Amino acid sequence: MTNKSVIFALKSLEQEIVRFIFADIKMPKNYKMPTPTQMQIISYILEHNGEDVYQKDLEKVLRLRRATVSGVLGTMEKNNLIKRIINEHDTRSKKIILNAHLATSLKKHINEVKKWEDKLIKNISQEDMDIFIKVINQMKENIEYNNN
Repeated sequence: MTNKSVIFALKSLEQEIVRFIFADIKMPKNYKMPTPTQMQIISYILEHNGEDVYQKDLEKVLRLRRATVSGVLGTMEKNNLIKRIINEHDTRSKKIILNAHLATSLKKHINEVKKWEDKLIKNISQEDMDIFIKVINQMKENIEYNNN
């Protein structure tokens, strides 16, 4: 298998997963469907309920550039998915708060995603999953190494 085939296989898998997961999301009226990156941000905020979440946290966790995260957050704020509040201790950073009405709806969906993940990996041995995750992590490291 060539590197090109690996890249296309990964992209194809990602597209199938996104279709699978997002097919059943029911958004409240007047809300646009979040993109996969927006869903990752929403999920992170929900998982860290009660903790302050800042853009720099998302950059690190999602491994995205500052400009990318800033643009995604701007769109999310415009679509009333989140609110950004200036940190009283550091005016350069803003705390990210999920729209409460939306949080209630999406918590249910996040739990469903976990069930779908179980379906996705059904009949795959733990040993194969460990190898898969190891290979993905090695690819990430290769990309990081080549970017430095």
